[in-house]
Amino acid sequence: MNKPRVFADFHNADAKGRVRLNCAGTVADLKHQKIVLLSGQSLIIYSEELEVEGVVHYSEEEKLWTAVIDWDAIREIEPVVSEITPHIRNMAR
Repeated sequence: MNKPRVFADFHNADAKGRVRLNCAGTVADLKHQKIVLLSGQSLIIYSEELEVEGVVHYSEEEKLWTAVIDWDAIREIEPVVSEITPHIRNMAR
């Protein structure tokens, strides 16, 4: 079974190194793919030319969803353009 691919900003990590799943691209990917986040769920987290497997975790401290990733396992990929990018641009107008 293929793991869902969800955009995230790797620069948006908390003090524990978990990537926050709250940026506009993440929210749009989740909505577009009809993904409801659950603790322990596996995802592929991507951003531009990088991707890594992550495990969803809810941060009680920040009251938001995060992904636990292995920072040493991030791999380079061909540039990815989110399917929802045009939708986000239209929302900004």
